[in-house]
Amino acid sequence: MSITEQGSIFTRARLDALINGRGAQTFITAVILFNAIILGLETSGRVMAVAGPLILFLDRLCLAIFVIEIGLKLYARRLRFFRDGWNVFDFAIVAIALMPATQGLSVLRALRILRLLRIVSVTPRLRRVVEGFLSALPGMASVFLLMGIIFYIFAVMATKLFSASFPDWFGDLGNSAYSLFQIMTLESWSMGIVRPVMEVYPQAWLFFVPFILVTTFAVMNLVVGLIVNSMQEAHSEESNVATEAYRDEVLSRLAAIEERLAQIERNRRDDP
Repeated sequence: MSITEQGSIFTRARLDALINGRGAQTFITAVILFNAIILGLETSGRVMAVAGPLILFLDRLCLAIFVIEIGLKLYARRLRFFRDGWNVFDFAIVAIALMPATQGLSVLRALRILRLLRIVSVTPRLRRVVEGFLSALPGMASVFLLMGIIFYIFAVMATKLFSASFPDWFGDLGNSAYSLFQIMTLESWSMGIVRPVMEVYPQAWLFFVPFILVTTFAVMNLVVGLIVNSMQEAHSEESNVATEAYRDEVLSRLAAIEERLAQIERNRRDDP
């Protein structure tokens, strides 16, 4: 490896350390929060009428800072940049923000608020929370599959039982599933749906009450339990990392003290 290549690698390593340093990350976090405020101000017609050009300029300035940050990271890490999922996440959000918001892609203007999600990637604690949530997804997939089976069974039953008198709520499988979802969330479930049904079918509570008990109070609590357990595991992992770092620091200091004492003892023995 030539001296030039070694110097380039050393420069990229220093640049990578600088970009991921506490000062740079604090600055990027501040820009993200400031940009979120700017994007919120853009939704106010009164504010845009007074300071529209300035707000748009500040928005473009924030985006330019994000682009420069991503560019520096790409230069420092090369292809290793894409091995980190959070880097890919940041790259995708900035890429979406750079797309032209033409008439066919006007929804992209609304997606610019996704830049606020970058606060997750630059905040270690939030990253651990998201990682804990993602680690719960395999278990949650099984629970959601169970929920889907239960919903399908009850939707078919509701359609067979109540479609004739309440076609708007239970006229087909889709309407029944949506009505059952509303009932599961307990949003106007009693006075809005169940009691009107019970006026025609007095024994309908035998159908709806077990459905609520199974879905709202049983299956959904499984989802909450999985998420809480994953959050606890993420917190425990964070605590273990901090404990290991502190232990390594203490052992390093003890080793230095022991070496110093040994040196003093050798000097004492060597003195005439």
